[in-house]
Amino acid sequence: MITRKPIFPNVIELNVQAGHLIGCNVYLVYDADEWVLLDIGYEDTVDEVIDLIRDLDFPLSRCKTLIATHADVDHSQGFAKAKQILKTSVTAHPRAAELLEAGDRLQTFAEIDAQGIHEAMPPVIVEHKVTEGSVVEVGQLKLEVWSTPGHADSQLAFRLGNLLLSGDNIYRDGGVGAIDAHHGSDIPSFIRSLERIRDSDIEWLLPSHGPYFRKDTAMIDRVIERLRGYLHLSDFGTCAIDWPLMKQWEQEIAEGRLPN
Repeated sequence: MITRKPIFPNVIELNVQAGHLIGCNVYLVYDADEWVLLDIGYEDTVDEVIDLIRDLDFPLSRCKTLIATHADVDHSQGFAKAKQILKTSVTAHPRAAELLEAGDRLQTFAEIDAQGIHEAMPPVIVEHKVTEGSVVEVGQLKLEVWSTPGHADSQLAFRLGNLLLSGDNIYRDGGVGAIDAHHGSDIPSFIRSLERIRDSDIEWLLPSHGPYFRKDTAMIDRVIERLRGYLHLSDFGTCAIDWPLMKQWEQEIAEGRLPN
């Protein structure tokens, strides 16, 4: 057995525990011997993740479920393999479940031909569908499910006391999960999700990538304002709700105005 390094009571992040970067953040939430994993990462890191959990003296048979924050390949490719080894279930939002069970490669970013990305996406059955207001119990702990769409329409976050395991909503540097219409991104929903996080009494955010950090209301405000700007710019194409520049251009053409 190796010494456990919880980042908060009852929460271990496996990159931190390993002392090196394995992949996306994988959170092990536990109470006594019962535990769950939030996300799993790529298939080729599953053996390392499970060996680490075994070395931490968590009984593999007591994994209650594997939880998907959403269905992106870098979070979920390894679910099928991990589920088979651990003989457990998978939990996800209903829309993420559709992608996971179909082994979808387009909406999960497993197939991006223009960038030479061609990843497998092994299908996996999702036994438990959760959304806003659901609760995942781990021993005596209760993970409160928040529906936080924006990056993906199936994006979930999970509240544990003053912690929010926040998925790809926001990172310490003010970045957010990729915005892509083919992926199910929606900027107005993203803004509402960030406003909810900002206005909550959550103290710590535990994202799916990068370091956990204390909630910074001013930083979140800046991010929200940036996203509001994207609603009216071409930067994210059909994720924008309009493009005022085109209306201005049309008017200038009609009036015969030339650039100054």
